[in-house]
Amino acid sequence: MSSTVISNIATLVTNDPSLGDMSPLGLVRDAAVVVDGDRVVWTGESSKAPATDNRVDAGGRAVLPGFVDSHSHLVFAGDRTEEFNARMSGRPYRAGGILTTVAATRAASDAELESNLTRHLAEALRQGTTTFETKSGYGLTTEDEARALRLAARHTDEVTYLGAHIVAPEYAEDPAGYVALVTGEMLDACAPYARWIDVFCEKGAFDGDQARAILTAGRAKGLHPRIHANQLTYGPGVRLAVELDAASADHCTHLTDADVDALANSRTVATLLPGAEFSTRADWPDARRLLDAGATVALSTDCNPGSSFTSSVPFCIALAVRDMGMTPDEAVWSATAGGAAALRRDDIGRLALGARADLVLLDAPSHVHLAYRPGVPLVAGVWRRGVREA
Repeated sequence: MSSTVISNIATLVTNDPSLGDMSPLGLVRDAAVVVDGDRVVWTGESSKAPATDNRVDAGGRAVLPGFVDSHSHLVFAGDRTEEFNARMSGRPYRAGGILTTVAATRAASDAELESNLTRHLAEALRQGTTTFETKSGYGLTTEDEARALRLAARHTDEVTYLGAHIVAPEYAEDPAGYVALVTGEMLDACAPYARWIDVFCEKGAFDGDQARAILTAGRAKGLHPRIHANQLTYGPGVRLAVELDAASADHCTHLTDADVDALANSRTVATLLPGAEFSTRADWPDARRLLDAGATVALSTDCNPGSSFTSSVPFCIALAVRDMGMTPDEAVWSATAGGAAALRRDDIGRLALGARADLVLLDAPSHVHLAYRPGVPLVAGVWRRGVREA
């Protein structure tokens, strides 16, 4: 291992208030960060940086933690261009479109699925994503769900079993039978590959009682809950997430005051996915309402072929600032430290002593440019575990 200092940083986002200006971002001006192996070992003013083996000149640009994408669906085949085109022409989004991807995914080989997965991971890395969670959910048979998780586990530790994405077509007339499969044989086959269990709690997918049974069964197998909650309608998902101490309630578009209060008084993170609202022309989640109530908010891409086919966290940051009431500082925090909180991780999403050396160098002097210059490829460098990869 050798040490490297990245110096001449105009603005360093540490996400540790004690290291910088005491804001949540912990900003340090005219800064440097020292990496030794795969860890951050020093941050501070550039003029005070210790001697190292190697030096990188940031050239007066901004550095921030690597983005933590805590919600994606990357094990799939095919796309849904025709569905998107029709939706943009006036057809509303409904949960059942998932079955189109299920058919394509079942028909694909392992090699095809993994090739598609790695292509999207490389695309996300170039845009600054250094940690990602991804789910099964496009197989809906025991064999196809298990292989999706097995493939995903080759590329990330943050793997989520989502057999309960929607009722499999073979069980359309027997949803109780499918819940029994998801909580029984399928769970047994999938649990060894996953850290998390998820369920789409929504009209057209699984109701509150079914979701509780699924998440409780997963927890008994050592998988921690997260949940697709309150995306399309008001429903029980958010309160169920809090009841079960889920790490994250994802979407959170339609919330009652009781839902907001429950999130604000729990460890459950509200993960907002603005790419889905962009792609479906749905109502935007009210991030301002959640933040003002004291809830922890994460931002993620929800990258999937049906409702949010983007791997760009910077794009989601810009949407959150423009349309969800977030400040640029809040959006950047939510896409880094917020994502880490949604995965219950403290080694990522920040640039402080002992944190994993996941860094993004922007071709801009400030993190604010992520929202200020939407659509511009500002990521000029990415380090993951101390190694420059992009």
